[in-house]
Amino acid sequence: MKDRLNIPVGISDFKKIRENGYYYVDKSGLLKELLKRESAEVTLITRPRHFGKTMGMSMLAHFLDIRFDNKKLFDGLEIAKDETLCNVWMNQCPVVFLTLKDIDGLTFEDAYERLAVQISNLYKEHAYLLENEKMDLDDRQLFKDLKSGNSGKIQVGQSLYTLIRLMRDYYGKQVILLLDEYDVPMAKASSNGYYEQMLDIMKEIMSTALKDNAALQFAVITGCLKIAKESIFTGTNNFVSDNITDSRFNEYFGFTQTEVDTILYDAGTTEHAEEVKTWYDGYHFGQFDVYCPWDVMNYMRDLQRDPKAAPAGYWKNTSDNAVIRSFIDYAGSNITKKLETLLAGGYIVQRIDENLTYDYLHSSEDNLWSILYLTGYLTKVREDNLTGSVRDGMAALVIPNAEIREIFETTIIKWFDDSAKTWSRKGLFDAVWSGNSERLTHEMNTLLRKTISYHDYKEDFYHAFLAGIFTGAGYSVESNREHGEGRSDVVVYDIANGRAAVFEAKVSKNIEKMEADSDTAIRQIADRMYTKELEEEYDQIFSYGIAFFKKRCLVKKSK
Repeated sequence: MKDRLNIPVGISDFKKIRENGYYYVDKSGLLKELLKRESAEVTLITRPRHFGKTMGMSMLAHFLDIRFDNKKLFDGLEIAKDETLCNVWMNQCPVVFLTLKDIDGLTFEDAYERLAVQISNLYKEHAYLLENEKMDLDDRQLFKDLKSGNSGKIQVGQSLYTLIRLMRDYYGKQVILLLDEYDVPMAKASSNGYYEQMLDIMKEIMSTALKDNAALQFAVITGCLKIAKESIFTGTNNFVSDNITDSRFNEYFGFTQTEVDTILYDAGTTEHAEEVKTWYDGYHFGQFDVYCPWDVMNYMRDLQRDPKAAPAGYWKNTSDNAVIRSFIDYAGSNITKKLETLLAGGYIVQRIDENLTYDYLHSSEDNLWSILYLTGYLTKVREDNLTGSVRDGMAALVIPNAEIREIFETTIIKWFDDSAKTWSRKGLFDAVWSGNSERLTHEMNTLLRKTISYHDYKEDFYHAFLAGIFTGAGYSVESNREHGEGRSDVVVYDIANGRAAVFEAKVSKNIEKMEADSDTAIRQIADRMYTKELEEEYDQIFSYGIAFFKKRCLVKKSK
């Protein structure tokens, strides 16, 4: 392995990375793309979490901000080669840079307080504006109130507009607004039940800062979702959106294959290239295939600590999965087959809506797949991997890599199983304790159709399915416990009523063999005396042989 790289995990401040010798993948071409074209008044860039949005905004702020001389930060980078552009833009502009990624709270009051503190800190950063002797007395008092956190909601709602206006007066130049993770407050509000209150304050902040603001040169805004313009950007003119289906900025968010090859070479870890690709590649943004940069850098850090380190799921513990979990509760068994297709490595074709509002996320199943796509849990299938055509407005979606597959197989499957526990099983329990094998067959088939299988219907899946039916329903459940002359698959104890049920399961190779296999299971219970030791303690003992084939079962009761 080569010399250790100084990996900047969790650091998104461009200046800190450059000044402290952290390893940096040159994304300064983003500046040229943003500044050389005829700028829109508002550019909204949406990407999943951990794809470098905050780093890009920090780089843009350090490049533009008139308060600094940051030429050294950009020495040797791609942007430095364009001297004309650097002369026009580098540290020549008043800049307001605000991130909303920490605006969270279980109540609106908590979240609003955090927002007010962020605004207060922003005003403290620009306290030099009070040196402007020409500042109106009312503006001076308003500035002081916002700076001290003593202002009301109306003043906070207009705080960005006020700051931009006062900066224009101070510098005699129009101001650039950089707003990072603008939709986090809305996502948190939607999850915690105060969406309308947060929408009111965010709409006021956005509309006053962006609509017909003569002091604003342009704004760049980043987020995870493109909230419908009518919801939060009302009246904003010359509005341009760049999302994961576009191709203008996609190579600047995420790592390209060439960049990952360079990172692996620089770190002396090229032998891990296949693992990195399997676990962290697979995202298709516009015309580019990209890796998740957060994961790649985390794994490089771990490999430097332990050259034998295995890839890990760094993403799942940092993203906000609350919205996704809520869809499991909403959609239930309706999405079972599609999830199974995805977990089997296939793709599903769905309608994608890129203009969502958080208050209507649960209005249709299509929104579920849109959210999973826009937040990076799914990605579009490459055209050469499609087996047929896809209609306009539709997208073929697939799990991008091993890391996200692990999230599906653990987190999302667990949520689905939790949801399954709320399904009514009274009819099934009644059938078990009345010895009604026909009804038990019907009830178990109903549950099977709702359950997600992702292990090719092997015995362990069915054992877990059987045990899961009774777990948490007031029964004691044992799986593969030794009874008589062998181990029965599942035993359920209804201790209060002095009864027990023994289940022996067989996996059939086809439907035709289910009858014979269930008979074999019944004989096994008798031949190996699974019920013998239960007879002294329980008044009633039911023995069931079950044959499973995919999502079908046949239950027989011993006579």
